[in-house]
Amino acid sequence: MKLDSANIIKKYNRIAPFYEGMEAIMEGLFFKHWREKLWAKTEGQHILEVGVGTGKNFAYYPKNAKVTAIDFSPAMLAQAKLKKDARGINVDLHLMDIEFLQFADNSFDTVVASFVFCSVPSPAKGLKELQRVCKPDGKVLLLEHVLSSQRLIAKLMNFVNPLVLSLVGANINRNTVKSVQGGTFRFVRVDERSSDIIKLIEAVK
Repeated sequence: MKLDSANIIKKYNRIAPFYEGMEAIMEGLFFKHWREKLWAKTEGQHILEVGVGTGKNFAYYPKNAKVTAIDFSPAMLAQAKLKKDARGINVDLHLMDIEFLQFADNSFDTVVASFVFCSVPSPAKGLKELQRVCKPDGKVLLLEHVLSSQRLIAKLMNFVNPLVLSLVGANINRNTVKSVQGGTFRFVRVDERSSDIIKLIEAVK
């Protein structure tokens, strides 16, 4: 099963009001820790976050950087705007698809995405766009859950993936590390603290 952007957007629009509650346990136990590590690696004055969702990364934004953030789901972006206004977060929010970024080449010092490529219909196209808008020698930082390297766990993930995809529009069996390594980045590194399923990827243009 493969869903296009329109179908995935519909699913995220539907779950947007409940999204943070759905992931609260995983966020507290695992994701928060990794988000801190992800944003600690950002550099430069102009940063792009793709797939801002409900604004879960707002707390980790660098204080002295100009952050632009996008999402392709209007409902998720609306939740992010509510959080932005309530907390006084300095971020420019835009409705935009990662596969069709409306920014000029070489615009950002660092491009960041967390748990986004599970929902991108064409990961290769999305990665090319991130590389395009990243400045030369800039970084693309990805925090992603990927297919396990353990055979039995991977088999289970592949088995349940169609159900997860149909419910929330996310794939849990992507090989995002290989996708990044297969691109044209000058340097790709996976953080040595990464687990079997959660990977922190740093790619240099």
